[in-house]
Amino acid sequence: MSILFTFPGQGAQQPGMLHALPDHPETRRALAEAGDVLDADPLLLDTAQALASTYAVQLCLLIAGVAMARILGAQQAGPDMVAGLSIGAYPAAVIAGALDYADALRLVERRARLMESAYPRGYGMAVINGLDRDQLAPLIARVHTASHPVYLANLNAPQQMVIAGADHALRAVMLLAIECGATRVERLAVNVPSHCPLLDAAAAAMTTAFSEIAVQRPQLSYLSTAAIRPLSEPTRIADDLANNMARQLHWSDTVRLAWERGARLALEMPSGSVLSDLSAPIFTDGLAIACDHHRLDTLLALIARERLAL
Repeated sequence: MSILFTFPGQGAQQPGMLHALPDHPETRRALAEAGDVLDADPLLLDTAQALASTYAVQLCLLIAGVAMARILGAQQAGPDMVAGLSIGAYPAAVIAGALDYADALRLVERRARLMESAYPRGYGMAVINGLDRDQLAPLIARVHTASHPVYLANLNAPQQMVIAGADHALRAVMLLAIECGATRVERLAVNVPSHCPLLDAAAAAMTTAFSEIAVQRPQLSYLSTAAIRPLSEPTRIADDLANNMARQLHWSDTVRLAWERGARLALEMPSGSVLSDLSAPIFTDGLAIACDHHRLDTLLALIARERLAL
């Protein structure tokens, strides 16, 4: 049995998320390093106004994920494997030892700017519950055209799908989904069309950016939500990180992979509990919880208990 750390993607952000991190030397270190790289106070990024920007959201999720995981690691409570959804792959790679934190900050800054400049308005993502992939695919096909692009982006759970595309196309698919029995449709707090071919050009620019960065072999298991497998070769991890913005992601299958590889405790780094809620049905004989809303000593006790069971 082993421990999985999960790192959420865009849409999980919350105002004040950096201020809510535990008062700990590792928090201060992560914030200080971010301030040095970004040449700005990172604590200005987590206001409600700032989080309207993809730039602030992605940096906050990186900083919060690294800080919380480092806090646990400083108490000999680190993970055996990591998995991140979308931008969450970057803090996952940092904690796995594959990517330097300073490099990750620069890359995420570049990533967010590319995504915002490509689609400054009129695009986004939406979640659809109650339909599976086979039920949703023909609805997307009915709507999608070159001028009304919409794609299946994330497969979060057997009956939770995320679509990405132009606003009008998203609305059309959402209405069709309701007519076909969807139990919930909702626009996400994401203002770019991630995980589809609309971001191919931005992903190509990120590939160029990664050519100037040294990616290392991970020191623990790095699970790719695009490839649905562990990656260890630096070139493959670099490709995974650079291109995941334009690739379809498979969260449910990745969590099942972690379970099959022995994970029995999954801790979600800040903020929110989106991934824990999605992972819980797979961790039926284990535990999937979010660090948010749990005391640090509780988290450490859960990890210690899991270690004793190994």
